[in-house]
Formats: sequence, C-alpha cells, structure tokens
Amino acid sequence: MDIPLISNLNVWQNIALIRFYHFNESRLPARKRVLGLLNRFQKMEIADLRIAALDHRERFLVKLLRAAMVQDALLVIDRPFRLVPDLPDAEMIEDSLAQIDELYTSCQIFDYAWNRNKYRIKDVSEY
Repeated sequence: MDIPLISNLNVWQNIALIRFYHFNESRLPARKRVLGLLNRFQKMEIADLRIAALDHRERFLVKLLRAAMVQDALLVIDRPFRLVPDLPDAEMIEDSLAQIDELYTSCQIFDYAWNRNKYRIKDVSEY
C-alpha cells in the first residue's frame, strides 16, 4: 500500500481519485461516498485537509480508503509499521479493515517475522 498521495489534492480528492478515473464518477457523488467512509472512522474533519497536515495514522487511512475504491479490490499492505511507526500493535489496522470489509475482496499483510506478536492472528505464514 505504498501508493503516493498527491500533495496538491485534499484528502477527499485523493481518496476519490480512483472513482474519478476508473468509473467517471462526478465530484458530488464521489465526495458523498468519501465523506460516508470518513464518517465511519469519525474523521470527516480531515476531508478538506492537504496531505501534509495529516499524521501517520490519518495518512494510512487515506491510502487504505483510496486503495479500496477499486472495484473488488485486492489489498496488499506491505510492512504497515513502516507506514504507521507509532502503533504498538496492529489493532488499528485490523479494525480499519473490518470497517470497510465490503469494499475489498481480499487483503494480504506482509511484515517482518519479528512483528508477529503485534498481530491478533495465530495462523501466520512465513516465506
């Protein structure tokens, strides 16, 4: 999920970018969709902020929501603790995924073996 956010767009425009280009969705319905998603996370106040004004967790959320805008999304999150270094565990990541589970088909999280204890799952594959 190391997709760059566009600095001259605000949060809602960054998230809606996929809807604009892949589905030719107009601004009003796209904004309404994004605000609804941000509301799930009680983050509507960041909708009109630029990316530079966000903290690590908010940037992660914006990247996650934008990735989930692809129809039948297959999400890949690579080393989430690099994206959000202040997290003590993966609870915020897992909870965020649960709140948007209808938007994606599958999600794979890749991380270092030494971060295994930060996840609530027992079945961890090592490759």
